[in-house]
Amino acid sequence: MVKKFSRNIEDFICEHCNKFVKGNGYTNHCPHCLYSKHVDQNPGDRMATCHGLMEPIQVEVKGDQFILTHRCLKCKTTKRNKTAKEDNFSAILALMRKRAYG
Repeated sequence: MVKKFSRNIEDFICEHCNKFVKGNGYTNHCPHCLYSKHVDQNPGDRMATCHGLMEPIQVEVKGDQFILTHRCLKCKTTKRNKTAKEDNFSAILALMRKRAYG
């Protein structure tokens, strides 16, 4: 049986904005620019072979949570992930405005 979540505490340099990100084991994307990297099949497993940059393309609001949708720029896979309190709220709002007003 494959686990659906593996916690990995990893720091990284964002490949989109080049900022340092301190991981907490749940960190999925850069809190500065919201970009991610296609490294997982299931959260934390590091089993994806693509390794493409994942662009944030949409924000949904569910109750008091914001859900990001990322699309891989290499293979076009989409994945959804919750935002974190550390995320740049201005970037979240800008993405929401971009989607709403084109």
